[in-house]
Amino acid sequence: MYKTRKLENTRIEVADALRGIAVVGIILYHAVEHFNLGTASRASLSLSIDPTVFNVLTVLLSGKMYGIFALLFGLSFFIMRDNQEQKGKDFSLRFAWRMVLLFGFGILNLVFYDGDILTFYALLGLLMIPAGYLSTPVLWALTLFLLIQPLEIYSLVSGWKPDISAMGKHYMALMRAHATGTFWESMVANMQHGFAASALWFVAKGRITQTLGLFYLGLLFGRHRLFYNEGNHLKVWRIVLAVSTVLVTVGVIFGAAGDGDVHFGELDALLHPLFNLAILLFIVSGVTLLWYAFAGFRKGLSHICFFGRMSLTNYLLSSVLGTCILYGWGLGMYKVLGTTWSLLLGAAIVVLQIVLLYQWSKKHKRGPLETLWRRLTWLGKPSA
Repeated sequence: MYKTRKLENTRIEVADALRGIAVVGIILYHAVEHFNLGTASRASLSLSIDPTVFNVLTVLLSGKMYGIFALLFGLSFFIMRDNQEQKGKDFSLRFAWRMVLLFGFGILNLVFYDGDILTFYALLGLLMIPAGYLSTPVLWALTLFLLIQPLEIYSLVSGWKPDISAMGKHYMALMRAHATGTFWESMVANMQHGFAASALWFVAKGRITQTLGLFYLGLLFGRHRLFYNEGNHLKVWRIVLAVSTVLVTVGVIFGAAGDGDVHFGELDALLHPLFNLAILLFIVSGVTLLWYAFAGFRKGLSHICFFGRMSLTNYLLSSVLGTCILYGWGLGMYKVLGTTWSLLLGAAIVVLQIVLLYQWSKKHKRGPLETLWRRLTWLGKPSA
């Protein structure tokens, strides 16, 4: 059983920067996908480069930004749990309540956006509680097992395939409601079909085991204090960067489709999540090394740090803004903006949120929803 090492958990600014990069990437990709409305190819303002732009953004962002979120989710769990353990307190019930609250935020997000991730993080997050008690060697073994996509391996070996046939029906109902329905009809469709569609998509893309594996990997990074510039930690990150660079290069060479996309044929269900993991580790290790190597890099990401500390607020706010602009019950811009123009819309949403939340940050340490989540988590009791 793991026991705290009683080392101080100071603020990890590079983690805030990574979280900020992740939320920016999520907003950009959601905008390109028209927040799951997915009709950019038929928009009136389309460009010849749109298909290539979409494929390149898919390679760079899809699965990687949520993966960074998942990794840092595990890191945050470790910090909160370790801080409480150092005081002789068990964090398990408090964290379970925190996941109930996160599920509630996810339902709020689902009102606007059918691809909500918070509800899944809340449910899978409950499995962080038993993992926190495991010894580090056992947790490493479990983490690696989850990250190698065991269900996909079993599927290839046995011939068993998960039944995801209902996914298309759910997404068609959602797209219909978002394109032509009222806000109420869109919301009802999200509640009826959103969670089910996302769950089936998670299964189809191997996201369930990988997300949980990344939660545990973040927990392990916290135990090993890898995001602190201590001991040989930067050497570890250089090794991670070197290995991930090789894996990404090999993946691009063997999976290149000629239009910016990457696909691995019949093995795609197994290899694509691993390819995403390699890109994710490349980004995380590269940013961490640059952060500690160059003061200018740290200064350049200063705005991203506060943006990352308000990731929950940013995530929900982007859903509100994006759907209001793109869906039929709002401005209906899904009919107008092709992929490249949608990317620019996503960038505009990011800039607007940075401006708004920068003003908020002048008087508040945390974002509005982060403050609410913290207060409800501790119910008036000090957490630190």
